[in-house]
Formats: sequence, C-alpha cells, structure tokens
Amino acid sequence: QVQLVESGGGLVQAGGSLRLSCAASGRTFSNYAMGWFRQAPGKEREFVAQISSSSFITSYADSVKGRFTISRDNTKNTMYLQMNSLKPEDTAVYYCATGEGIRQLFGSDIKKYNYWGQGTQVTVSS
Repeated sequence: QVQLVESGGGLVQAGGSLRLSCAASGRTFSNYAMGWFRQAPGKEREFVAQISSSSFITSYADSVKGRFTISRDNTKNTMYLQMNSLKPEDTAVYYCATGEGIRQLFGSDIKKYNYWGQGTQVTVSS
C-alpha cells in the first residue's frame, strides 16, 4: 500500500527557513502528482502546494506564494517543501498527500487526495 512519511519539521524563528521531505513507497512514485497541506490548531486542513508527476506543473496557495517552493526527486521517491521567510502564521502540522489517477493533478481539493502521511510539526516563533 502507499506509504508517505514526512520529516524536517521543527522550531524556527520568524524569517527563518525549513525544508520538509516526504518519502513515498508502495507504488511508482513518478506516475503521481503530490501535494502539501497544513493544519493549524483549531483550523481546517488547508492546501499549501502541489506538483505534477513530472514536476512540470506547480501551484501554491496565495499565502505561501513567493516564499515556499515545492519540488520532487523521482529517483529518490521523495518530495520536498522549501519554506523561506517563515511567519508565525505558518505554524501548523504539515502533511504530504497524493491521490489516484496516473499523471492527474489533484489540485487544492482535499477530497481528491486518498493517501496521507502522519504529518510533521512546524512551529515559527515571533
């Protein structure tokens, strides 16, 4: 079965950077688009970024555009989220996710993502 494991979270000061990783297994990683979501305490899970299977297409939530960069290495079955200029409002548990449908983009619709990691905590202090 598909397994997703996030890593790289931690505590950072405002203005700092972190890089999250998502290691995937269980199927041919390079065939599927991937996404990052986050969930802050008391809030719903929200879309952060997505990347197509070939890395050709990426998109971001307006709140992170210009600060976060999504990427993937299909030779390592791993997706990344480089987060720069972090703000306290970026504090959340970050999840990687993927869906069914070879080479389909799943977009920002959380319902299209069938597989989720366990999450990694990112805390940004002011």
